[in-house]
Amino acid sequence: MAVCEVCGLPKELCVCEDIAREAQKIKVYTTRRKFGKLMTVVEGIDDRSIDLKELVKILKTECACGGTFKDKRIELQGDHKEKVKDMLLRIGFSQDLIEVK
Repeated sequence: MAVCEVCGLPKELCVCEDIAREAQKIKVYTTRRKFGKLMTVVEGIDDRSIDLKELVKILKTECACGGTFKDKRIELQGDHKEKVKDMLLRIGFSQDLIEVK
């Protein structure tokens, strides 16, 4: 049976990721790319405690857009600030710690 190295509980009962979600200050904003295209940026999520590849996959599917994870931030093509905020709330992040600009 696999045991979590942080909390010592079995992997099925591990709550480390849930606790990490509630303690992170996240910024969601848009910026302009080449040729005037908009890009939504999500930063402030700790990649050591949360699987960001899986989170990027969920956000890209929900927003129906392309995107990537690099330099400790998620980049999505287009303006999806409100959709991203709603998705982060559904996943379990704290509303008080999500800042949308």
